Amino acid sequence: MAPSRAVFRSASTAFAALRTSSRTLASAAPAARQLHHISSPTRTLSTRNTLSSILTSTISRRFNSSDAPAEAPAAVEAPDYLDEKELHIFQKLAAELSPTKLEVQDVSGGCGSMYALDIVSAKFKGLSVIKQHRLVNAVLKDEIKGWHGVQLKTKAS
Repeated sequence: MAPSRAVFRSASTAFAALRTSSRTLASAAPAARQLHHISSPTRTLSTRNTLSSILTSTISRRFNSSDAPAEAPAAVEAPDYLDEKELHIFQKLAAELSPTKLEVQDVSGGCGSMYALDIVSAKFKGLSVIKQHRLVNAVLKDEIKGWHGVQLKTKAS
């Protein structure tokens, strides 16, 4: 599992603060500049060591072995607000694709002629978007015959 964006964001923020403090010291009076040049390696080294220890502790906390992802993702459950047609589509997609995220919405105003589908499934892994959409179309081919249109958003998990 790759480190999250939050870890990279905190690291880049810390490095930006380090650069800013270095620039501030360099732009001070000439006497302060001389002092900066004399103490800079030590200050930079201690700041880097501190930064390194912060990053190490953050990463070890985020990726602790006890926080390992579950073996199998939980099955998605149909929300209570789905009507009969939406529920039928939801159940059919859930049975065939074993999605980790599945949203079905009638966007035709209630007549059932157009649906918006948002699906995240491991079965999409390694497939192009077109092939992912073809897989969904194959699962729903009988239902799609009576529709005016479908909005598909698919993603591999």
